Amino acid sequence: MNNLQQWTSLFGRIFLSAVFIKSSIGKIFDPASAQQYMASAGIPGWLLIPTIAVLLIGGLSVLVGYKARYGALLLIGFLIPSTLIFHNIFADASQEIAFMKNLGLIGGLLMIYSFGPGSISFDEKNINYE
Repeated sequence: MNNLQQWTSLFGRIFLSAVFIKSSIGKIFDPASAQQYMASAGIPGWLLIPTIAVLLIGGLSVLVGYKARYGALLLIGFLIPSTLIFHNIFADASQEIAFMKNLGLIGGLLMIYSFGPGSISFDEKNINYE
């Protein structure tokens, strides 16, 4: 792996994981709003704690590159149903944008799953891209 690939993998993981870590922190500090939003889609409020755990654990795993493939799969497993439940009204432009953003996130996570976190990571087995 060349020097540029090492750094782009690291920065890619930082930017990708920021979405999930920020979302988990927002839910921790304002759980009432998060539960209200979940209830508006018929999702029970007790799922907030597992949601926070998935976002935080998956986000940190991708960020530091430790078991990043599992973290990526965990986040994909979260994104697919949440995208279909919360961003399915395409007549609303903001919902369509959120749907497309989540597709992009899934794409980035699939790349981490396929190629690994890169050599600047805490993962036990780094993948050689060459």
